[in-house]
Amino acid sequence: MPPRDPFDRVPHSATAGIAWPALPSPQVARYLALLQQLDGSQWWPAETLRAWQMRQLGVLLAHAAKTVPFYGDRLRAAGLVPGKPLTPEIWPRIPILTRAEVQNAGAALHSTALPAGHGRTGKISSSGSTGRPIESISTQVTQAFWNAFTLRDHLWHGRDFRGKLASIRALPTGVGSFPKGVRNSNWGGAVAAIYPSGPAAGLSVVTPIAQQAEWLVRVKPDYLLTFPSALRALVRHCQDNRIDLPRLRQVRTISEVLTPETRSACREVLGVEVVDAYSANELGYMALQCPEHEHYHVQSEGVLLEILREDGTPCRAGETGRVVVTGLHNFAMPLIRYELGDLAETGGTCPCGRGLPVINRVLGRVRNMLRLPGGEQVWPLIGEPSYIQIPAIRQYQIVQTSLERLEVKLVTSAPLTEEEEAKLRRIILDRLGHPFDLVLSYHDEIPRSAGGKFEDFRCEIP
Repeated sequence: MPPRDPFDRVPHSATAGIAWPALPSPQVARYLALLQQLDGSQWWPAETLRAWQMRQLGVLLAHAAKTVPFYGDRLRAAGLVPGKPLTPEIWPRIPILTRAEVQNAGAALHSTALPAGHGRTGKISSSGSTGRPIESISTQVTQAFWNAFTLRDHLWHGRDFRGKLASIRALPTGVGSFPKGVRNSNWGGAVAAIYPSGPAAGLSVVTPIAQQAEWLVRVKPDYLLTFPSALRALVRHCQDNRIDLPRLRQVRTISEVLTPETRSACREVLGVEVVDAYSANELGYMALQCPEHEHYHVQSEGVLLEILREDGTPCRAGETGRVVVTGLHNFAMPLIRYELGDLAETGGTCPCGRGLPVINRVLGRVRNMLRLPGGEQVWPLIGEPSYIQIPAIRQYQIVQTSLERLEVKLVTSAPLTEEEEAKLRRIILDRLGHPFDLVLSYHDEIPRSAGGKFEDFRCEIP
């Protein structure tokens, strides 16, 4: 999708007296060279993309086997031989890396000799939304790829960098508090390092929804970045209170599962489309929404993403499996065949023509599967449309505490009547298809996780 005006696609010029065509600094030229390669590789056939991934993985695995204590025996046992290329036969023999193993390994997962040119290292903590928080190490190289994929997302979806960007997301305690939030003169490092941009504003996602809406009315953004659960509540609040955001052009969502119902509601109430992204702090962007469709393209230039059946074989198009990811460029702390704890559905070939693999939908954390008394695990099909039948419900969360018991946490605008409670019980039990013991509890608010995420269903059975 071309920009409306080429102004916001001319990079900063570092040469005095030269405004256009720009002569950028060496650092900016490095980003532009990377973006140029991404612009071409997105159209490569899947076989070509996989061949180049295997070439990069061969370099990464040789480095890991030599300098990362955790991987030496692990990779040799899978058949990796120093000096010989990585083959498709060796790859599936490499054991899957669990989050618990990452926690237990600690410094044994750190490289003892980072190659030249990868720059400074830094620590990244995950949100712990899986119940197992971890700390990983990043480099300037991994940050460069993060920025490049951020720019790809902007460019794919034709965003005008001259507009105002608003973010409602997890911020450090005391930062971005209502009513002011935080302000920035530009869109942040990924954009500002290369292109001129408009201003940005931020607000903590733990701000009550009514105040989020009030803040957005004052900020008047062109683009909004937030979490799907926050967007869902915001859309409903705007609908109930006849609030309009006339300048808003698009909403971007991250971190949680985005449902079709939330997409549709945003389109109907706010009049804009939602663009979603699939990422993880320890791996960066894994998949971005296609510019022409609502499914996702795996960012194959940055990660090898596998969707696997329980027996470890790859899922076919339309099948759902567990997500296993390998970052291609983190030589400080390689995560090789790392199981995120997510489920996703494999897609087919995309009509847009890109060779990047397709994910139809991301289903969320494995721990958020409902467990039935017989041992089966099913996705809890309880969503926003069901709860709209009881208007007083403002927020909800279901917590499975045993095979027969569910706690239904509620935030309501008024106490539910006996009839409404009975109706809610029928809705839940009809959707789940099992006569669970339901315990309703009322709360002033249902807090998010430490990383600002919110889950409307959580299973606490070990």
